[in-house]
Amino acid sequence: MALLSFCKPPSGPVRVTRKQTVLYCLLLSLLIYLLQRQKATVNMAASDPLIHGLGSDKGGEMTDEVVARSMGQPSPFLSPWGAPLVWGDGSDSARRRAAFAQQGVRTGLLVLVVGGYGQFLRRFLSSAEVHFLPGGAVTYYVLTDNTRTLDPPVQLGPERDLKVVPVAELPGWERLAQRRMDLLAAAIKHPIGSEVEYVFCADVDQVFVAPVGEEILGDLVATLHPELYGMPQNSFPYEIDTSSSACVEEGEGDYYYTSELYGGLVAEVYSMARTCSLLILRDQENGFMARGLEESYLNRYLINHRPTCVLSPEYSWWESALSADVPVQRLVSLGRQCEALDEQKRQQRNC
Repeated sequence: MALLSFCKPPSGPVRVTRKQTVLYCLLLSLLIYLLQRQKATVNMAASDPLIHGLGSDKGGEMTDEVVARSMGQPSPFLSPWGAPLVWGDGSDSARRRAAFAQQGVRTGLLVLVVGGYGQFLRRFLSSAEVHFLPGGAVTYYVLTDNTRTLDPPVQLGPERDLKVVPVAELPGWERLAQRRMDLLAAAIKHPIGSEVEYVFCADVDQVFVAPVGEEILGDLVATLHPELYGMPQNSFPYEIDTSSSACVEEGEGDYYYTSELYGGLVAEVYSMARTCSLLILRDQENGFMARGLEESYLNRYLINHRPTCVLSPEYSWWESALSADVPVQRLVSLGRQCEALDEQKRQQRNC
């Protein structure tokens, strides 16, 4: 009623036509509507438990990662400690590729292939030939308990090589998780350490689907977990049992990293794998294994030794309701993707 009274034609010497009066009323109504809508939006954001709860740290301020994920803002390109956060199509990545390409380094790609995992090896190598450091010098190292997995041999391109490192059979997933870091450390010490400058460890049940170039090279490289990127630190599945060598105390940690892909300079990766294997052995002697298996020990190590290069979830991705949207999917984990599916979809995809 107040609005209608305000919009009545004024009496007195000032004349306003009926059309002008209607126009003034419409403009005023639109202004009031916009102001009310803006106020409602602000109130909704402030009271939304998802934004308020997931988007704040202990100081009550939204982190860059959560802002980027929930509000659609551009993704950050630096970690909190100043290390590059790598997105493959960024200008910084182009500069990194150019710089490392001029150095002419040789890089190792190391996979552990035991038991039934042999079924993934040929597809992994074929996709790596197309997308992993295209045009670069690469040596594939296959740690396997069955060398017949490679029959017939995979056709490799120029400057590409493949070496088999025999390992003893490791039946059962739990035993494999306990021994993996130890096996990687032993292989990196000999023969890998004297043959390549950089080495990357990858799960074999993955497939490269887009270029992964020299932008990934760095002293110590870790990859962000796609389901936990942009989430608050208190949601990370760190090991919290204080009796474990992998225990992460409250307030520790910046990101949660996946064990699907990590690497760097040979000496750095050896130190990481060796330390993690010792932590696992210590817990094993006490009859304990962290809930995230070797990934828990990897994250514990990377809290104490922050990576010099952080790869975005483009470099470790799988289809999941929780996985962050990425501009390009570069390395897809088939194993984790199957874990994220319901039983019907698992059967459809032969998981």
